[in-house]
Amino acid sequence: MSGEVDFMIKGYAKLDFFGHEVYITSTHICTLIVIIVLILLGLAVRHRMKKARMVPDGLQNLAESYVETMDKIVSGNMGKTWRRYANYMLTLFMFILLCNISGVFGLRPPTADFGCTLSMALITFVVIQFHAFKHNGPIGYLKSMMDPLPLLLPINIIGELATPVSLSLRLFGNIMAGTVMMGLYYGLLPALVSVGFPAFLHVYLDLFSGAIQTYVFFLLSMVFIRNKLPE
Repeated sequence: MSGEVDFMIKGYAKLDFFGHEVYITSTHICTLIVIIVLILLGLAVRHRMKKARMVPDGLQNLAESYVETMDKIVSGNMGKTWRRYANYMLTLFMFILLCNISGVFGLRPPTADFGCTLSMALITFVVIQFHAFKHNGPIGYLKSMMDPLPLLLPINIIGELATPVSLSLRLFGNIMAGTVMMGLYYGLLPALVSVGFPAFLHVYLDLFSGAIQTYVFFLLSMVFIRNKLPE
């Protein structure tokens, strides 16, 4: 082996939490960096929109284009109630996208940690179930769980519980695969790092694949929520 291959999440600080040892890991640090970037970006956009122009340019143009494009996608997939979910869906998309492409900037993508993807999938799962109960009522919700036959209730329950598992594993598996491939390349072929070939791999594994997986998670979340709403 010509170099060191490291796929593991590194622990940087150990804390005692109610008698249990917990660690501040690379996932926590990289997630915090992504959150800080999003907050700074939001503050910059807010400051710019206070001085918005009729003909947008620069940051204003970028922000308006993003919001308009994403609003069209959300409204096209979620029907008349899309405005209730637009803020959540747009924030989810931006957070996952920045997490996925953070490898380009030398970070370990937080979404390469199953704990991160499972947390986002569980949040989406709660949103799905909450709005299903809210819009359909207790009777309608129970009927939907017994559709098309009451005997299928256990299977439908298992299907509901499988939603966060499938969402989280799909995102985690694809991003982790890219992280492993880049780790193998840097660890086993260090002589080729200086020739610029890693740039091509980063474009495909981090940017292209990261964007695709972001859109898949984003689209499936909308579909799952829409399927629970009344026609």
